[in-house]
Amino acid sequence: MTLELDSCTYGYRRRRRPVLENFSYRLSDGLTVLLGPNGAGKSTLLKVAASVVTPRSGAVTLDGAPAGSKDFRRSVSWMPQSITAMPSLTAREYVAYVGWLKGMSRADAWQRSQHALDQVRLADRAATRTGRLSGGQLRRVGVAAALVHGASVLLLDEPTAGMDPHQRRVFRDILGSLSSDGVQVLLSTHDIADLAEEADRVTVLHDGRILHDGSIGTFLALTPPDTVSGRAAEGAYTALLGSHGADY
Repeated sequence: MTLELDSCTYGYRRRRRPVLENFSYRLSDGLTVLLGPNGAGKSTLLKVAASVVTPRSGAVTLDGAPAGSKDFRRSVSWMPQSITAMPSLTAREYVAYVGWLKGMSRADAWQRSQHALDQVRLADRAATRTGRLSGGQLRRVGVAAALVHGASVLLLDEPTAGMDPHQRRVFRDILGSLSSDGVQVLLSTHDIADLAEEADRVTVLHDGRILHDGSIGTFLALTPPDTVSGRAAEGAYTALLGSHGADY
């Protein structure tokens, strides 16, 4: 699968400078962590890539299928920063309902919902009402809802925000498992702690521009030699932003 943005321009107000301008990007296989300070354009990039919003110019495609087409929407799924519980629905009902909204039959959505919950290790919470789930569990339900229709590309916007260290660890393990199963994952964050060993690539965005896009190894190679042990990723990130006159 090749998800590609080609010379895309997008802004929220016509008279303001676009958030993304003539922006091109190709998502690689595996798990890619999208780093960048607040306001870098990470959420906008994900929305454009998921065809949640339409760029003023340029094209978004998946293996040649244009954004908005049936093939594109079937394969690409987006999870926003905020997942809202539906207190009257169980976790399985929530996931099945999202599947139905995405065009699945009710029977198929119900059948696939259990498998999607299995994928995010929430099978034992299938009958729990979403209003009774923890914040971390609710975000995992959001991932299950994004996967229920068989998506092969998963775009996640700040999915670990508000999670404690254990919840982050479980969540990263799940994403590593999904990428091993052939699902391409792009996870946006401004927290270096999300750059774990499971990630395959790192993309760093600032002011709507890509400062770095490469393997974990090429990213860590940017670490200054005097960096404190155990903080290589933070050192590389800080050095990269600093070299472009950006704030951490």
